[in-house]
Amino acid sequence: MNEEIHKPAEQEYATIDDFAKLEIRLGTVLAIEIVEGADKLYKLSVDLGEASPRQILSGIREYKQPEELLGQQFPFIANLAPRTIRGLVSNGMILAGNDSDNFALLAPTTKLANGTRLR
Repeated sequence: MNEEIHKPAEQEYATIDDFAKLEIRLGTVLAIEIVEGADKLYKLSVDLGEASPRQILSGIREYKQPEELLGQQFPFIANLAPRTIRGLVSNGMILAGNDSDNFALLAPTTKLANGTRLR
């Protein structure tokens, strides 16, 4: 049988050093608010194991109801540069994905301490 080896399309690869720059940490959603005037945004208050909760904006409102997020633990990118969206500062990003049919938030199968770094 003469099968071709699958080769990925041309792409720019991240190095291990690029990946090491990201601080992906587990955090628990403590509170959720709808961002007025924005159809997709939630303002999340997230415990990332720091002295005070972080404010993180996320465009997942069309996919998840607040009760599906509140009290749940998810991975967040904790060291993104702050970004102002609709006058509010976001200090991180929740990890999520979607295809044409489904939306998914990543979540640990075992709860770990808030602030635990993922590798």
